[in-house]
Amino acid sequence: MGKIRRLRYGLAGMFCLVLMGCTGIPEGIEPVTDFDQERYLGTWYEIARLDHSFERGLSEVTATYRANPDGSIAVLNRGFDQEEARWREAEGVARFVDSSTVAHLKVSFFGPFYGSYIVFELGENYEHAFVSGFNREYLWLLSRSPEVSDTLRNEFLETITKLGFALDDLVWL
Repeated sequence: MGKIRRLRYGLAGMFCLVLMGCTGIPEGIEPVTDFDQERYLGTWYEIARLDHSFERGLSEVTATYRANPDGSIAVLNRGFDQEEARWREAEGVARFVDSSTVAHLKVSFFGPFYGSYIVFELGENYEHAFVSGFNREYLWLLSRSPEVSDTLRNEFLETITKLGFALDDLVWL
């Protein structure tokens, strides 16, 4: 019985470490501090992303954030599926990992499973955001408008190149 109990605790501990790893921060990425949740709420347009199966084939992607009474943030991601000629939506919830003034959140679309959402650059007027996941395989350029200037595009590319993101799978919308 002692061996089985130790095995269960060991497996539970490993599972917790895996889940915690999904809410970590990639080395060299610094979340925005003095973050103002109220200013971040609302609708954001996806301008660019690293391609992943859960967004593959989607265009006109938006993310809308609103405050929940419990202090969490409701997330609604929406995009047009070109192949199926229909809109797809995913609802989730975001919670701050530590302080609400640090732009490091954990987001869940699947019950107790969370992934990091790290805003590492933010426009002075909250007009654009560079966002990473728990590793360099997740990356988004978000904007309050569906189009951005060439200057911002170049700034994004320069920043993510310096930070070591691979640009091969970058999708511009």
